Amino acid sequence: MKLNNIKSTLAILLFISATAFSQQTPANKQSESILIVGATAHIGNGTAIKNSAIGFDNGKINFVGLAISANKANYTSVIDAAGKDIYPGFIAPNSTLGLAEIDAVRATRDYQEVGEMNPNIRSIIAFNTESKVIESMRPNGVLMAQITPRGGLISGASSVVQFDAWHWEDAILKSDDGIHLNWPAAYRRSRRGPDAGKVMPNKDYEKQISDLGSFFDNALIYGKTEPQEINLKYKAVQGLFDGNQSLFIHTNNAQEIGDAIKFINNHNIKKMVIVGGAEAYKVSALLKENNIPVLLRRVHSLPNSEDEDVDLPFRLPKILTDVGLLVGLQANGDMERMNTRNLPFYAGTAVAYGLDYEQAVALITLNTAKILGMDKSIGSLEVGKDATLFISTGDALDMRTNNAERAFIQGRDISLDSHQKVLYNRYMKKYHGK
Repeated sequence: MKLNNIKSTLAILLFISATAFSQQTPANKQSESILIVGATAHIGNGTAIKNSAIGFDNGKINFVGLAISANKANYTSVIDAAGKDIYPGFIAPNSTLGLAEIDAVRATRDYQEVGEMNPNIRSIIAFNTESKVIESMRPNGVLMAQITPRGGLISGASSVVQFDAWHWEDAILKSDDGIHLNWPAAYRRSRRGPDAGKVMPNKDYEKQISDLGSFFDNALIYGKTEPQEINLKYKAVQGLFDGNQSLFIHTNNAQEIGDAIKFINNHNIKKMVIVGGAEAYKVSALLKENNIPVLLRRVHSLPNSEDEDVDLPFRLPKILTDVGLLVGLQANGDMERMNTRNLPFYAGTAVAYGLDYEQAVALITLNTAKILGMDKSIGSLEVGKDATLFISTGDALDMRTNNAERAFIQGRDISLDSHQKVLYNRYMKKYHGK
């Protein structure tokens, strides 16, 4: 008992020390109109405007065009951004940011529940706006995310948030936007016996799909009747049948993608998104025929199988974009929360492997906003949308030059300070006297 108490105390002390520097104070609501002139504006829809003007007031963009066409007298504050670049805030889909802080401290991990089917689990209520990790996203232009649960067959519901908030209710941009399903594996690697190490067919694959089918069929019937008792799991997925929610199916295998498409067509599910999609190029025609978008797995990955080109993950965004699929990027994988700050550099890698630059910007802005059903309010620099954007003194998709010097979320001039910047400045003074 004493040993357990000591371990608990050490874990708490570690957590406290790691979070000693709290999140930057959220900015006040926009109080004056702002016009940014002279920069190259990367709109997010595949186009760019050189020597642009972007104006916004009350948190909304009200002017997008050439600087020469803007009336500076209509704005309280004018920012000269000549020689710089403006981007819409980048969006990180399928993220566990704010659901865990220190992997080694169990008390800070809140992204998974026990059980196989948990569609009623809402990730948003566990979202921690004080996260130190979130703070490190903003200097790279990642200003929004889809906060997503993990684990089980059906993980639960995700929500879309912005990264300048006092609490989770304050952060919400779209609540419970989709349900996340981890598709059963068609093949598994054997762990025991003479076949240990070999990839073998999953003998339970068809049964697992059948069980999922029964669940959704029962949920559909539940929604068409007056139930005597409330079933929270069935109730949680009703948005899948009327199109108010998307079913995000996590899988990389081509066969599994095909089976998942048959599944949604057979069970009255209106909208589906493939998350991962390492082998999506093998079934791209089927995906396009069914109008299914893909949130590609981390671009900085190795190929899915040994007979694929080593640079295939780098080329996948272009391959899928060229066949007409709607493609977004995500950062799921090892150390995914910390690595999410590299999201713009994943898009930059796609540029290095043939994708048009403005199309690459769209991968982490408007494309993702469309996939999340948020393109009317975020994802591009267009009149009427949220003024969530940032100014960079360099190429935001290039880790060598990216330098977000100012950022706005819904028109609020947010802080780009972080614990990492504090340490940087401290040791610059120590070793360079600056």
